[in-house]
Formats: sequence, C-alpha cells, structure tokens
Amino acid sequence: MPTVKTSSDTDNKVSSKPEALKPRLWMPERVVFTKAALAEPYGQKILQRVQSLNLPVEELSRNRLTGLRSESDRDTYNIAKRTLAVVSAPPSHFKLSPIPPSADWQFHIAEGCPGHCQYCYLAGSLSGPPVIRVFANLPHILENLAAYEQPGQTTTFEVSCYTDPLGIEHLTGSLAECIRYFGTRQDAHLRRVSKFDAVNELLDLPHNGNTRCRMSINAAPIASRFEGGTASVTARLAALRQLALPRERGGGGYPVGLVIAPIMPIDDWQMHYSRLFNQISAALDFECDLTFELISHRFTPSSKEVLQTWYPQSKLDMDELKRSIKRNKFGGTKYVYNSDTMKTLRRFFEGEIGQHFQNAKLLYWT
Repeated sequence: MPTVKTSSDTDNKVSSKPEALKPRLWMPERVVFTKAALAEPYGQKILQRVQSLNLPVEELSRNRLTGLRSESDRDTYNIAKRTLAVVSAPPSHFKLSPIPPSADWQFHIAEGCPGHCQYCYLAGSLSGPPVIRVFANLPHILENLAAYEQPGQTTTFEVSCYTDPLGIEHLTGSLAECIRYFGTRQDAHLRRVSKFDAVNELLDLPHNGNTRCRMSINAAPIASRFEGGTASVTARLAALRQLALPRERGGGGYPVGLVIAPIMPIDDWQMHYSRLFNQISAALDFECDLTFELISHRFTPSSKEVLQTWYPQSKLDMDELKRSIKRNKFGGTKYVYNSDTMKTLRRFFEGEIGQHFQNAKLLYWT
C-alpha cells in the first residue's frame, strides 16, 4: 500500500483527494467520413455518435481526404488538428509490430491526437498533416489480434502508440469496444495511456482485469507550458483514482499505471517532481495494482524539424549540443540526455517510487 505524505511531512501542501472536475472533451470543427468508412457497420455507429453531438458531418464520395493543407505549415497544422476523419485502416495495419518495452505488440484504432503537446512523439512517427483519423473497421482490427496471442502466456497489446484513445472516446466509442474485447480473452491484456480524463463511461465495463489504464503526467511547469489542449494533471489523477477504486467504492476496479514523461531536468526539477509524487500519493491513497513507466525527453532530427513548424514559438529545449547521440540498429539518430544526467534522474525517480509506493512495479526507465 502506498505511503502517503501528509502536510506535516512536507512543505508541499496537497489535498487529501483530487476534486472531480468536468471532463475535458475535444470537439472537432470538421468531421469527414470516407465512402469505405460509411460502408462499415461500425462506421455507422460512429456517425450516429457524432450526429448526436450536433457536429457538422461531411460524407466524401471517395476514400481520399482533401482540404487539409494550407499555404503555411502552421495553418495546415491548425486545419488538421480541428478535423476528425473516419476512415478504414489500411491492410498494412493488420501486420502488427512489437513495441518494447511498452508491450509485446502495438495495434491502432486511430492515428493522431487532439492534444497540442509541444514535444509530441507523433511528429516523428506519422507523416502528413496531423489530422485525427479514426478507423471504422474496428471489429476486423480486433479479430486480427487473436493471431498474435501466445497460448498459455500473457500477451500484451498497446493501443496508444499513435493516438490518445480516451481523448476521442466520446466521439468513437472505440476504446470501450477494445476493453470489452480484451475482457473476454484468456491470455491477452490491453494497455492504454492518456492525458484526458473523461473516464465515467469506462467504469462499469466488463474488463475482467485485462486492461491496464495508465495516465501520462508530468511536473507542473512542464505540463502547463508544453501540454496544450489536455486535461490538467490534477484532473488526470482524479480520473485515475476513479479507474483504480474498487467497484464497491464506485470505481472501475482497473489495474492502473502512471507514465511520467517526458522527464526533463528543468530548474528546480527535484522540487517540482517531489510535488508531483505528493499529488500521486494523495490521489492513490488506497491499495491498488499500480505500475510506473519513466521516459526521459528525447528527439530526432526529423521530429525537431516538424515540431518547430508546428510550434514555432516553443521554448522546448532541443539543443543538440546539450545532448548525447543514441543510434538504433537501423542507423537512426536520437538525442538524449548525457549519461551523468540520466543516472541522476533515474536515481531520483526510483527513490521517490520506493518511498511512496513500495508495492508498485517500475516497468522500465528509458
């Protein structure tokens, strides 16, 4: 059970429980459906959902998205980020890729995210305008997963690599469908992470303990400056509390997790991250199945170039001269903190987790 710091233990005053706030919901200005998406029964379900929200719907006569580009990169970004496109997942998405250390496999129910994080990792992963694409052939996507399960051992599937599924759930219902599906599996577990907080519709789902709901959080100066369009860290922790609380206490009874990312050694970082752990302790002041994942900030030359077009006024530190170069087996280049900085950061975070959450599992540091 986590050890909770009280106001007598620390100068950082935190409330005993985070207050429940009205969830932050993204509403697109434009919703488009391709011809193939409308032919899918689940595409029709998404259509009904967005129509019930009185959102403008455009039905395309073809399967090609148009009208996403403008004269400048920034204008193109703004147009794409206000657009929800309901399409069909291409055949390439049915051949899954491993995604260590997060999970055994990744699969995609959508691409693109409604948030405006200035360090966005999708900048180096997805090409073209960052429109939010939702896949209408969801039942086929889920049926395909069984071929990747390993009988007799748990196989984990990550659904948050290319999107924040909770951030668009009110528009699609796709995350709930995934949770229901994995609730019926014997040896398969779902993993998802979010910076949004609309979790009420997930609390009563028959997950059977097979979905781990994680929240991505960060120190206050980083979250407030670099994570535009998302729920506050306080709201995310309140939502995680609801997901983790036992059913008899009005919660979802889910296994939960925290992804602290991207970790940055900003001014007074020890103080700010200590305050974050005090917040976590206050939110999760009961026995629960909890994991941590720790990810330090990194970037690639291509992601830096894209991010600087998306956020030209950003104060995010991406000075290559202050970083070490890390190369992957394919020759790709990534800029990370130097070895001494990484050791100092890791030692601090492992110490905080050990102090506050003795029964939690630290899955990895990277």
